[in-house]
Amino acid sequence: MLKIKNITGLGRLLFILRVKGGVALHYFSEMVRGQLDLGQTYRLLRRLNYFIGQLSENKFIRIGKYIRLNLYIPGFPSRAFFTACDKFKVFDEKFPNTTVLLSVTRACRYHCHHCYQKNDQGKDLDIGILKEITQKLQNMGVAFFNIEGGEPFLVFDRLKQVCEVIDGRSEIWVNSTGDGVTLEALQELKKLSVTAIMFSLHSSDPDKLNNFMGMETAWNTMTEAIKNCHKADIVVAFNICLQKEDFYNGEFERIMERAREFKAAIIQLIHPKPAGGWLERGVEPFSPADLQRVKDLVHRYNHHRNFRDYPAISAQINEEDSSMFGCTAGGTDRFYINAAGEVQPCEFLNASFGNVNDEKFEEIYQKMRKTFEIPGEKWLCQEYSKEIFRLCQENNLKNLPLKKELFAKIYENWNRGNATRLYQKLRQL
Repeated sequence: MLKIKNITGLGRLLFILRVKGGVALHYFSEMVRGQLDLGQTYRLLRRLNYFIGQLSENKFIRIGKYIRLNLYIPGFPSRAFFTACDKFKVFDEKFPNTTVLLSVTRACRYHCHHCYQKNDQGKDLDIGILKEITQKLQNMGVAFFNIEGGEPFLVFDRLKQVCEVIDGRSEIWVNSTGDGVTLEALQELKKLSVTAIMFSLHSSDPDKLNNFMGMETAWNTMTEAIKNCHKADIVVAFNICLQKEDFYNGEFERIMERAREFKAAIIQLIHPKPAGGWLERGVEPFSPADLQRVKDLVHRYNHHRNFRDYPAISAQINEEDSSMFGCTAGGTDRFYINAAGEVQPCEFLNASFGNVNDEKFEEIYQKMRKTFEIPGEKWLCQEYSKEIFRLCQENNLKNLPLKKELFAKIYENWNRGNATRLYQKLRQL
């Protein structure tokens, strides 16, 4: 079984020094080869030193021979890790995007209450077009491919073909309910450098999870898929979306116990989003005190010695905080292409800049990137969900995402908030 170990105490400090030393050696070598001049190398190393220093809230974790600093940063010292670092070599224009979420299919037998694709329609994108775009994205500097559905294992040939065009410059994770997962399929993906399968664990109780996901066998299907992941030496991870009360009634702690029992490496903690299945009803907002409660729990599990054997937690409320990355949608640091080819700023923002069936991907992408020129502190999926729903009602729309013409009515005048401090500082260094 793949060896997984959290790095704590003195080992954590030594690892940070090792990363900084490895990064310096890598880019000094590039300077010697004439790929960077002295001034560029100095600026790049200052940027990376500052960036790594901002990841102190994270729990570092060794997975096999690689160590992760963050969910979306590939393991050090892999080739993909340095692809992610290369974004900071850009000095005269916007940093390149390093993460993309690709949906390979709408096919799914589940009926999750919160599904952000609940109202998405359209035929699955031609696999040839999807592969071509995937190759372009890797050449443009994407270091982390997060591939999903629907349920990608229900169309395993499509999933496999996309993974086949991604080489070692990038890391691949796959989101799954477990439906359709087999040991044989996982073994094939392992050969294609798929690092992890991320399952949904929105409740610690099997019956409640089955109800939430709209499938009475959801828990058993997931647990069987997890067993096969361990047999195939593929990392198990979870995404968790909890309501506010779950951080007060002990449910968060119970889920962490479950995650440890499942030998998960990483937890992605997502706060509820007013998108898809929850677009109309909205979600209960988290007050500043609620957000602090979640941050305190995350800090406890990531850093207190009593929880050193629990999975690392990557919490969106930390990463999207105005003091950190803020909202990095729109190709600032991540974006989404849905199964039908709609290019969206984020999977939780049910609106599109265009469809690759109708326009060149590069043109859609650049327009989106220009609109999201500066990272903002506001969570757009929450700020503008009511506007998206209003436009749906006014135009009698049954399908999402909003097409580009309607979305323009929102983004042409929206307020994304102040620029995030972290990206401002990185640009100045």
